[in-house]
Amino acid sequence: MKKTKQLFAGLILMALGLGSAQADYTLNLMKGVTKVSNDIYDLHMLILWICVFIGIGVFGTMFYSIYHHRKSKGHKAEQFHENTTVEIIWTIIPTLILIGMAIPATKAMIELDDVQDSEMSIKVTGHQWKWEYEYLDNGIHFFSSLDEASNKARQLNSGIDPRSVPHYLLNVDKPLVIPTKKKIRFVFTSADVIHSWWVPDLGWKKDTNPGFINESWTSVDEPGTYRGQCTELCGKDHGFMPIVVIAMDEPDYDAWVEKQKTLAVAEASTADKEWSTEELVAKGKSIYDTSCSSCHMADGAGLPGTFPAITASPVVTGDINAQVKLILDGKGMMPAFGKMLSAVDFAAVVTYTRNGLGNSVGDSIQPSVIQALQSATSAADKNE
Repeated sequence: MKKTKQLFAGLILMALGLGSAQADYTLNLMKGVTKVSNDIYDLHMLILWICVFIGIGVFGTMFYSIYHHRKSKGHKAEQFHENTTVEIIWTIIPTLILIGMAIPATKAMIELDDVQDSEMSIKVTGHQWKWEYEYLDNGIHFFSSLDEASNKARQLNSGIDPRSVPHYLLNVDKPLVIPTKKKIRFVFTSADVIHSWWVPDLGWKKDTNPGFINESWTSVDEPGTYRGQCTELCGKDHGFMPIVVIAMDEPDYDAWVEKQKTLAVAEASTADKEWSTEELVAKGKSIYDTSCSSCHMADGAGLPGTFPAITASPVVTGDINAQVKLILDGKGMMPAFGKMLSAVDFAAVVTYTRNGLGNSVGDSIQPSVIQALQSATSAADKNE
């Protein structure tokens, strides 16, 4: 009964043009937090009311004619054909209406594609099933994946109630952070299949196509956290590819940038130290849960006929260099994790798979070795 009342309330609000994106069962568009999103909402409401007015006029005339000129009242159908005046009128009026609708629609479309005078640029690359962000102006670069809590809860027989997980399937480990009151240009592409980057509060979505570049822009006035998802069916884990955008005021954003640069330096220095097998195994478990368990399952059992098992795998229990090369370069449905993981994370997940999930090979690989391999691969890519 409560849901039925909420549904009817949503219908009434929509009819009054007062529907809110935050209300349960809303049937209207949301206004969003950018000028573009509000312009799109205003355009939507304008076209909606034009269509409502036309519908009332057309169906009102039709129902009036059917009722008042029915056969039971003695009316007989008129026998007439062309009327030049009527045909001119019903051609000119719809044409004027369409022109009136096209003008604001064209302005909105031009505004959506106007990336000129942008103050910073961010490259967005879609991967199965995570997002890669590269700040082209300051060199910050990272991958954003489904957060660990949601990833654990979504696993088959996890025993975790998804309702107990904050922002279930709509949270990430590393959100995209942007400054407020700045025009930000986004450049979109894909490393594998077609994805679609969509944050409703920003007012638009863009496909990321392999081998192609799409552009868009945004400017957020107020700080806040805005969530979205991939809206293109991109594979088995399409539903686990969320987007989180955090807009910060300029001082907070500048502090975040400095922190990321400091963390990058610190992370690079950890690749030079000697790690024990126990340290790598402990760190590798969380990397496996985030990056590998989607296909190979949390227990390493895999999916027979689709994704191979990690447990007792001849690749994992065999030559460690062959396993590293497979993960580094990718093969078939296996993405090239050499570009996605840091040297420390890469070494940790390799060591974990060889000494966890039912395996006990007993060896390990150091981050410094992985770092050298990643550098060589990167240099080879640039020379191609």
